[in-house]
Amino acid sequence: MSSNRKFNISSYLKRKNAKRFSIFFLVAFIFLIFSKLSNDYTQNIKLRVQIANTQDEIVLKKDSTNIIDAFVKAKGFSMLSFLFSNTEDIVLDSKTDVTTRPDHFIFDVQSHKFLIEEQLGKSYDLLTLSPDTLNLYYSKLASKKVPLVLESDVKYSVGYDKKGEFSTNIDSIKIVGSANEVDSIHKIKTKKLILNDVNKDISEHVEVNVSKYKNIEVFPKVVEVKAKVTRFTEGTIEVPVTLVNKPKDLEINFFPKTVSVAYYVDLENYKLIKKGDFIVECDFMAVEENQTYLVPRVTKKPEFIKRANIKQNRIDFIKL
Repeated sequence: MSSNRKFNISSYLKRKNAKRFSIFFLVAFIFLIFSKLSNDYTQNIKLRVQIANTQDEIVLKKDSTNIIDAFVKAKGFSMLSFLFSNTEDIVLDSKTDVTTRPDHFIFDVQSHKFLIEEQLGKSYDLLTLSPDTLNLYYSKLASKKVPLVLESDVKYSVGYDKKGEFSTNIDSIKIVGSANEVDSIHKIKTKKLILNDVNKDISEHVEVNVSKYKNIEVFPKVVEVKAKVTRFTEGTIEVPVTLVNKPKDLEINFFPKTVSVAYYVDLENYKLIKKGDFIVECDFMAVEENQTYLVPRVTKKPEFIKRANIKQNRIDFIKL
């Protein structure tokens, strides 16, 4: 019994010592790693140059000439970001940081060392930069402006409708691409604006639809669409019929002399409607041979009227 107990205690102490040794080893390893990462290191990194704030038509050529070789010194912690890739992007402003030529930008690397240091951050000490001057070549695409066409499918709540027309923050779109494709485009449509059960003013952002063009860029890519939505009602009014283009030597009698015109208008303008705001005409020159009736048409109505329809679609007449 005593022997077994001694054996258990011995095994326990051995396991305990092994566990303590493992913890000690792990702590020592972590301390070593932190110690190493706290040291200064030097490394070559590649700075890939991007150009911002250029004209929409300019496309920077992406090749080895866009690379600056930088020799830097930094703590090991800072160098961790280059463990799997030694490339970093820097962005230059085409208006202030480079000199523009007809087919390339010129970047004076040495005199703009401070720009590179700012973008790399204070953790890095720039030792050397190469080359002294960088030529960034670009190509220029064709461009033009074309009308913007809004595509919409809007359904309004009962008693509501759009007052006036849709408005967009721009009426034309700049397109950029190959000369042949740009020349073939005469208008650009938006993606369809789909809304249902609308009973308040519309304010939406809609993307420009370039799905049918493979190599075309548009600016801007999103437009703002607005419309005023208000309550509408229907009214009717009796309007006299006017006969036009009747031969002078022909006497004609027609009936009825007035027709009912139904109109759809917003409540705000409903009380402003007058009989004189409408003109209904029958064009005698539109009468075909052996036809004994005239077709009335609304030829004048207030601009704020959404629509107007004549309830009678024929006016009978006889020649006297």
